[in-house]
Amino acid sequence: MADFFQIIIPAILAFIGTLWVHPKILKIAIMKDLVDNPDVRKLQRSPVPVIGGIAVFFGIVIGLCSSQIMFNSPSVFMLISAMLVMLYVGTIDDILDLTPTIRFVIEILIVMWLMYINRSSINCFWGLWGVDIISNWISIPLTIFATVGIINAINLIDGVNGLSSGYCFMASSIFAIIFNATGNTVMTILAASAAGAIVPFFLHNVFGYRTRMFIGDGGTLVFGTMMSMFVISILSSKSPCAPYVTDGIGLVPFVLAVFAIPVFDTIRVMTMRIIHGKSPFSPDKTHLHHLFIDLGFSHTGTTLSILFLNALVIAAWFIAYKSGASIDLQFYIVFAMSFIATFILYKCASDQIRKNGKCLAALQKIGRIMHFEKKGVWLKIQRIVDKF
Repeated sequence: MADFFQIIIPAILAFIGTLWVHPKILKIAIMKDLVDNPDVRKLQRSPVPVIGGIAVFFGIVIGLCSSQIMFNSPSVFMLISAMLVMLYVGTIDDILDLTPTIRFVIEILIVMWLMYINRSSINCFWGLWGVDIISNWISIPLTIFATVGIINAINLIDGVNGLSSGYCFMASSIFAIIFNATGNTVMTILAASAAGAIVPFFLHNVFGYRTRMFIGDGGTLVFGTMMSMFVISILSSKSPCAPYVTDGIGLVPFVLAVFAIPVFDTIRVMTMRIIHGKSPFSPDKTHLHHLFIDLGFSHTGTTLSILFLNALVIAAWFIAYKSGASIDLQFYIVFAMSFIATFILYKCASDQIRKNGKCLAALQKIGRIMHFEKKGVWLKIQRIVDKF
């Protein structure tokens, strides 16, 4: 287990790094007109600077450099290099709109490079369905499919203020706790630095008026790459989390619970596009966050609701584990909860909207309650955030 100061100092410095560089990146974005313009698919009403991922990446690197991890661990240095490539690709996509094919090819190459450098992959199910080690013929394509899926799932939840950054803070914090408990200092500090770096951006993204920026594809691809590395670390045969398996913890169900909403909502959206004869990558307004907006929720209300749903799935997994459920049963509970929170919820609520059902008024009332932006305390926080 890492020393407290080994964790907290990089996290604080990452926070300060993002806080310091954010207004400078914002100024550049405005000067160069690097903004996300509104259209029929997007939810903002005015152009918003879109290169916030650069500020967050800067904070992460500051946090890592403070602990000298980049020099003591070649694997982390390689991960930072991969994140830098993804930041570059995502920022270009924000400005020039790359094709999905180009992005997918680059993502696959980056994942393959990380697997090669670290000599690790998702090659162990840790007792799920009685399976432990799996062959390279299965693990390599599985790793590519799963990690590229995670990268794009995190990218696709970036639809309302605070959702992607709030989710990444929650996931990074959870992984920091898990890695610290298993003695994986390198991954602990990486996750803690990521959590610290994302907080100032989250505050500006949610509360800011003049200082709001979107994290952009650059930021979501950076976090997606980092999250993928966390998953590989946990589900590889060299996992530091192995001792937990003997205590009855299902590592696969745990990972699935952390990524429940982004992954299942992405699967639902792409499945429905294919069923309707469209490309799975064609943009539309059928994500879960669009549904909450249609019900009258504010951006903040939507973000809090979706994060609550994901936390609910994680809580269900934890209760199942504490109740002595088998690893298989933990997986089925997480799968069922994730399916209900995305597929079933979307179907029921969208039917209520389309048919003007009996529950629609109640859902819309909840949506109105979730409007915080015009309240006095909110405006006070907004004024404070806009000063930084």
